[in-house]
Amino acid sequence: MRWDQLGRDDATAALFGTDAVTRRFDTPEFRGITFHEVRARSILNRVPGASRMPFEWTVNPYRGCSHACVYCFARKTHSYLDLDTGHDFDTQIVVKTNAAELLRRELAAPRWQGEHIAMGTNVDCYQRAEGRYQLMPGILAALRDRANPFSILTKGSLILRDLELVRQAARVTEVSVALSVGFLDGELWRSVEPGTPSPQTRLAVCRTFSENGIPSSVLMAPVLPFLSDSPEQLRETVRAIAAAGAGSITPLVLHLRPGAREWYMAWLARNHPHLVRRYEALYGAGSYAPTWYQRRITRQVHEFAAEFGCGPARRSGFRQDPGKDRGPGRAQEPGQEQGRERQPPAAAPASRPTAEPGDTQLTLL
Repeated sequence: MRWDQLGRDDATAALFGTDAVTRRFDTPEFRGITFHEVRARSILNRVPGASRMPFEWTVNPYRGCSHACVYCFARKTHSYLDLDTGHDFDTQIVVKTNAAELLRRELAAPRWQGEHIAMGTNVDCYQRAEGRYQLMPGILAALRDRANPFSILTKGSLILRDLELVRQAARVTEVSVALSVGFLDGELWRSVEPGTPSPQTRLAVCRTFSENGIPSSVLMAPVLPFLSDSPEQLRETVRAIAAAGAGSITPLVLHLRPGAREWYMAWLARNHPHLVRRYEALYGAGSYAPTWYQRRITRQVHEFAAEFGCGPARRSGFRQDPGKDRGPGRAQEPGQEQGRERQPPAAAPASRPTAEPGDTQLTLL
């Protein structure tokens, strides 16, 4: 194991600050990945009021994600740190080492009203880094002890480690778990989601939580146009999801926001060059596929879900949509928080946007 003080690296020190970043390491297990350890000033992230997401508060203990999903909408958030949205997003992981202690303090503040907290909505809180830093047990314990409702969205099987903590929390508050499984194709999975557990492993996680009385659902996302969207593929995926005991399925078509768009299209050109022009036509009007396409996919998935006895998604415990309709095809998907943390209620807002206002010493070059 090789340890280096990041303060010796002038470029990294200029970006993060020597006090915030503790160390960088290179081990066989995490070869090629650099961890930037920071002490955050706040951990409760308030979603912008105009957002159409069905929750208002999130907790994100990590920035960047070793899942390396080529389509990940959160890639754009790395540009706020003056890191690139491609390779850097996959390998430069920011770790908020004080996340659990900070959350416990913020949940105890008189101004906190016990609102629902969503996790895994920006980057996965159960990515590989969690196996080393183990931030989630402390976060879950804090939520359990305050009987604060929460939900978790993940592609990671590491959540099974915390099954007992989730069960304990479910005895005192509303808890739900969602797995993200967009398709079953093994070759496509290895190419487009190289750092994740297999779709079958994720469905096994869903089954385990359902069998233990934890409401579990599947976010069938993303459905990839011309790659995983045939009726036969959709039906097989829905059948497997239903067999895993999911209480509901929510299909979401791929969207390509800046940052993710460039990385995904480069992947497409390398692996499926014959589809590039079709994608340019489908996404020529913006980040989202046309409304007619989204509705077709949603209708087919719901029909298959009814066939296999798996109902539509439920929103119990989430806030009602406070935002104005963004027009056809502009519904936001979970995690579109623009990576910017806000202070809990009554705290002074930041004077200007930064990489992440809640983090100390994270400054832009």
